[in-house]
Amino acid sequence: MKKILLFSLVTLSLQLSAQEVFNYDEAKVGNLPLPVLLTPDVKTAADWKRSRRPEILQLFTTHMYGVYPGKPAHMHTLVQRIDSNALGGTAISKQVRLFLAKGDQAPFMDILLYLPKKTSKPVPVFIGCNFLGNHTISGDTNILVKQVINPVALGFQERRWEAAKIIEKGYGLATFHYGDVEPDSSNGWKTGVRSRMQEELKTAPEAWSAIGVWAWGLSRLMDHLETEKNVDAKRVIITGHSRLGKAALWAAANDTRFAAVVSNNSGEGGAALSTRWFGETTLRINTRFPHWFIAAYKQYNEKPETLPFDQHMLLALIAPRPLYVASATEDLWTDPTGEFLAAKAAEPVYKLFKYEGLGVSAIPAPDHPVGKRIRYHLRTGKHDILWYDWEQFIRFAKEELP
Repeated sequence: MKKILLFSLVTLSLQLSAQEVFNYDEAKVGNLPLPVLLTPDVKTAADWKRSRRPEILQLFTTHMYGVYPGKPAHMHTLVQRIDSNALGGTAISKQVRLFLAKGDQAPFMDILLYLPKKTSKPVPVFIGCNFLGNHTISGDTNILVKQVINPVALGFQERRWEAAKIIEKGYGLATFHYGDVEPDSSNGWKTGVRSRMQEELKTAPEAWSAIGVWAWGLSRLMDHLETEKNVDAKRVIITGHSRLGKAALWAAANDTRFAAVVSNNSGEGGAALSTRWFGETTLRINTRFPHWFIAAYKQYNEKPETLPFDQHMLLALIAPRPLYVASATEDLWTDPTGEFLAAKAAEPVYKLFKYEGLGVSAIPAPDHPVGKRIRYHLRTGKHDILWYDWEQFIRFAKEELP
């Protein structure tokens, strides 16, 4: 009887602990001060670019995402397929294998590019990694399907990309499967770029992270888009949903060629403030996904309040380029308020460049986007990316990258 009682008490204790670990009560969040974004010596945009920006970038490099290697010396491409009548005749699609080193046995990324068929000049392009393979973003039957262990149906995530609608609005779309550069698992580094290209990149696997590799892959996609004559490489908008939103932000922080940045539901380790005790925590993300960040980040598992930076500083690294942060009402795990507050706290850097930010002090009502150079919306619904989100991103791009 005593053993049963003891077991019950332990179980109850664990349940109570679990309830305390993940907080969804705004009243319990606390009001910890954010790490300082602008030091007293930073008074102009030139000051920011010369001193404070490199300091902050180094903090994230050292403590969270790891190093960001440069462009490999021996990249080359193989065009696999061109379809001049894609998406019901509205687009041209191109499928390119981008080899990241010498030879046809080198690691590679398979790129899928859609461009409007009727255009007289290079077009702006939205880019981002996809979760389940290029063939899942559209039901277009001319997309090459890899022989993979998890053969997901053609067009399975079409509603998340809406390629035909994006083309109709005058934009191109480019993507690759994030698993091409590193599988999303704790052992993914063993078969991904971190292992296979450490000599080429002169970078040890532990010096960077999975999110770092996915972000680096987006820069390699950018390298290729600069060679595409029908792409306006000065107006490439980098996007990402969830963990791939984290990767998009880190890519844009390191690679200023991206003209604008969109983070959709990126949450902890992305756009949301880490020092807020709400939804996913530093401990949880580092425990469940130990490969996403470098080992040094784990020292903050139990004490995120001691971080020498927070995610508003990552968002500030995007300045002065246009930045859109999007959340969803039912996606409490990613802390929508924390995402809004991070975007708000990045405003002082945008002001140095004479740009207006969100323009409001409180999180807006659902489905009411706010802001100018920094923009934010809280979409009604769950953790997802829907056409409503894309509509706002396209409007944003048209206004900020005319």
